Amino acid sequence: MTKDKIPLAILCILIAISFVFIPVPESLISIKQAALLKAHSDFSEQKLLELSLFDARLSWIYLGCFIATVLCIILKVMPLGAVSLISIAFIAISTISVSADISGVARSKAAIKDALSAFSNSLIWLIVISIMLARGIIKTGLGRRLAFYFLSIFGKKTLGIGYSIALSEVFLAPITPSNTARGGGIINPIVQSIAKALGSEPNNGSANKAGTYLSLVNYQSNPITSAMFITATAPNPLVVKLISDATNANISITWGQWALGMFVPGMCAILLMPLVIYFLSPPELKETPDARELAKKELAAMGKFSLDEKIMLSIFGLCLFLWAGMPSNFANWFGFSEYAKALTFDPASVAALGLAIALLTGVLKYDELLAEKTAWDTLVWFAALIMLATMLDKLGLAAFLGQELKMAASSLGLSVTFVMIFFTLAFLYSHYFFASTTAHISAMFLVFYKTGLDLGAPPMLYAFMLAAAGNIMMALTHYATGTAPVVFGSGYVSLNKWWIIGFIVSVIDIAVMICVGLVWWKILGFY
Repeated sequence: MTKDKIPLAILCILIAISFVFIPVPESLISIKQAALLKAHSDFSEQKLLELSLFDARLSWIYLGCFIATVLCIILKVMPLGAVSLISIAFIAISTISVSADISGVARSKAAIKDALSAFSNSLIWLIVISIMLARGIIKTGLGRRLAFYFLSIFGKKTLGIGYSIALSEVFLAPITPSNTARGGGIINPIVQSIAKALGSEPNNGSANKAGTYLSLVNYQSNPITSAMFITATAPNPLVVKLISDATNANISITWGQWALGMFVPGMCAILLMPLVIYFLSPPELKETPDARELAKKELAAMGKFSLDEKIMLSIFGLCLFLWAGMPSNFANWFGFSEYAKALTFDPASVAALGLAIALLTGVLKYDELLAEKTAWDTLVWFAALIMLATMLDKLGLAAFLGQELKMAASSLGLSVTFVMIFFTLAFLYSHYFFASTTAHISAMFLVFYKTGLDLGAPPMLYAFMLAAAGNIMMALTHYATGTAPVVFGSGYVSLNKWWIIGFIVSVIDIAVMICVGLVWWKILGFY
């Protein structure tokens, strides 16, 4: 921790400590009493009261620690991985997550089990392995080739270049779970090269010639494509996990369901977005024949598809084929329905198969996997945040916060439809206070979702509405997600323009995705 962060760290610690002295709400005590009575109907009323008071106090303190942890992440007091490891240690040592009716050595064992519980979550490993696979797309040059290929087709006009950027994002999204790697590491360098080739520089008054428009499209493609696939950004599997937890596993959204549900709304939004930005921030240069020539020269320099590129493209296709559940579908279509379940594979298993093929063929080396810091860092912080969010539910805090939110919504007399819209927009635009989508979703998704369900929201419909909002929120600010500072740092877009266009695009994106989604999801039978 650097010296300038020490005051912020002290602030976070004081917030956590303050919950030791703040009285525990009666409604939280009642929730604890009901849970203990259900588990121990033989306990005396006095003992139940004592245990529920102790449990409620620990849960209340945990809420303070959770708020302090989220604040640490927002303020970047320490790296996310470091905060996560400290959180794991705190849960293990304090035994704060363990019920009051467990004591002695069993309490300590239960605490460490809680602290490490998420490391066995297959959704986390799906993202970790997919990040490693994405290294193959970058290493082989397949990502650059796809981007330049689209540019060679659509690059005659600046608007066409915008569409080539957006479509490149769509093609890369399913197998690049780091939206920062996709938008900032693969697409952004190509966008900067194109802008400079067109005579648009960030610091000599020529930014608006093409660079501003292309940078905005580069960034605003990222939130939409992230919403389209579970594997397009790391927080999406967390959303799937929280939805499953909130519905007692009655709703477990598969990779194929998510892709099918989000593809049509997402494509409508992605096809509209470059045009919207074209009117909001029109480029001075409209015709760009040089861009197509640049793309063709780059493709010529790259030569024919290398063997490694072909292997990587095959792995990409195989993963999509299995993630979409096609073997099971074929079994049903051709009258072999008894084999359909046997031909359904867990998405993490599919990703592991893809990685195994990449290793066996030599496209990726094990040393390269060891050096993939993003993947291992994601494993640590993702497991910790899923664990912390799960503890909110386990400790009755999600139910408590949901009750408070439900009372507030009920007092306004809103219908279920307006409740869903209000909660979705509140969830989306509260991201102005967050610099991490993962932290935001960990802190707020479960409470908003469970409360909406309690007020009568259709589970699948509301899940997709919040999932869309959980990605579109990236559009808002220059710190909204990891891609933002990379693209903003190129210097083509002023801060005022970034925020204004980000807000307008977010309104259009969420309106398009929900309006189109309402029709599409009805056709799919989601509600």
